[in-house]
Amino acid sequence: MGETIKTDVLIIGAGPCGLFAVFELGLLDMKVHLVDILDKIGGQCAELYPEKPIYDIPAIPLVTGQGLTEALLEQIKPFHPTFHLNEMIETIEKIGDPLFRVTTDAGQVFETKVVVISAGGGSFQPKRPPVPGIEAYEGTSVFYAVRKMEQFRDKDLLIVGGGDSALDWTLNLHPVARRVTLLHRRDDFRAAPHSVEQMRKLVAAGQMDLQIGQVTALEGEGGHLTGAVIKGNDNESVRIDCNTILPFFGLTMKLGPVANWGVTLENNLIPVGTASFETNVPGIFAIGDINTYPGKLKLILSGFHEGALMAQKAYHYVYPDKRLVFQYTTSSSSLQKKLGVN
Repeated sequence: MGETIKTDVLIIGAGPCGLFAVFELGLLDMKVHLVDILDKIGGQCAELYPEKPIYDIPAIPLVTGQGLTEALLEQIKPFHPTFHLNEMIETIEKIGDPLFRVTTDAGQVFETKVVVISAGGGSFQPKRPPVPGIEAYEGTSVFYAVRKMEQFRDKDLLIVGGGDSALDWTLNLHPVARRVTLLHRRDDFRAAPHSVEQMRKLVAAGQMDLQIGQVTALEGEGGHLTGAVIKGNDNESVRIDCNTILPFFGLTMKLGPVANWGVTLENNLIPVGTASFETNVPGIFAIGDINTYPGKLKLILSGFHEGALMAQKAYHYVYPDKRLVFQYTTSSSSLQKKLGVN
């Protein structure tokens, strides 16, 4: 993916805790890149409950997951963080003191003085539909995420699911693919009503197909699909032509490669000290739901607190020869200048 990216801090996970950590690090003049396996910023808040109300963010009586994400992004704008989405961290290698080489599954390499693991309960992994032999087609004809729409140009595309992801990609890929068929187990959708309405208009106009039922078998060879067998709610089976399938069956949390990063694990969580939330590896920190310590509460506000203390210790790795002077944003003109309010 090009040259190695050098940064002060690399944050793994772009959920609320990772985003607020950007703010705390930015106040202390540390440059930050963030990597997330999802295709959007916001972690669980954006992916699992974007419209679900959250009631325990200090001073905000009610905010949605998406609303919180947008507010945090606005707050960290002055620090210009760089996001790398749709990528998963595969390896972390210590190459200096302090210096780490971090590689993603997309081949991007970072060199960073500090690593902050803010990965929630681990990485989101797509749920594989219970279709015999589907593994043989994954990566060639079956995809669980859309990284580049152009990849699906002129394809006979079968999209499976009834939520926002399935409907959004049905509408977005309809102008790109040769033909789109949406398949759901019932004629009732969990997606935004406007998206469902748009989809039904396309079906009524004969511009795409809607099937009710479930995939029971795949046809093809060498990883290349030629069709799928659909069993309807009337138990009748039909075959449809398709050479690409996008199943959207939701996501599950998996620890993923975290276990290979050299940090100590305890019941799939990362033990940290409460002075700075540093792991057993100097220079690697863990904040948010991924960490554990006596008295730990899995709350977003706890992750915010952890990010603030983490930044104080991270400063000494990034600027070993500088003295850290603690300042308040309410009274420090230099901090206010960084925030663009003075």
